[in-house]
Amino acid sequence: MGVTILNQQESSKIKHSILRKVAKCVLERFGEERASLSVVLVDDETISYYNETYLSHEGPTDVISFPQREGEVLSPKEELLGDVMISVERAKAQAEEYGHSLEEEVILLLIHGILHLLGWDDKDPEERSEMEKEQERLLRECYQQRYPFP
Repeated sequence: MGVTILNQQESSKIKHSILRKVAKCVLERFGEERASLSVVLVDDETISYYNETYLSHEGPTDVISFPQREGEVLSPKEELLGDVMISVERAKAQAEEYGHSLEEEVILLLIHGILHLLGWDDKDPEERSEMEKEQERLLRECYQQRYPFP
């Protein structure tokens, strides 16, 4: 399993080691020990470009997932699930709005993005509710137990 972290923003320092540990924990919980993914930390301008170009949505968003998996697994070797792109600027604004740390918000967005790579969806209210419950469960299991919030 491999988790590649690419930092393409300069507004905030994010601990790559924690992102890597959380991503690996989430993948393990879903039996995806051999899977790999990339996490790309960007600014609002960059994520706006991808949001508009690939999703036809205007402006910045907090997280976008770009899955690579199509259909059944074709190889028993390590498989690239895809990329999770996180706007650190959006994460910072949301962390302030929700009253928690930037690190916690980035971790939540990472978990959300990985769930999308694994096939979870949040388009309707019922799916969104189930996905949010799973995010919270994974946050507790993969992050808060090792790095409790103050």
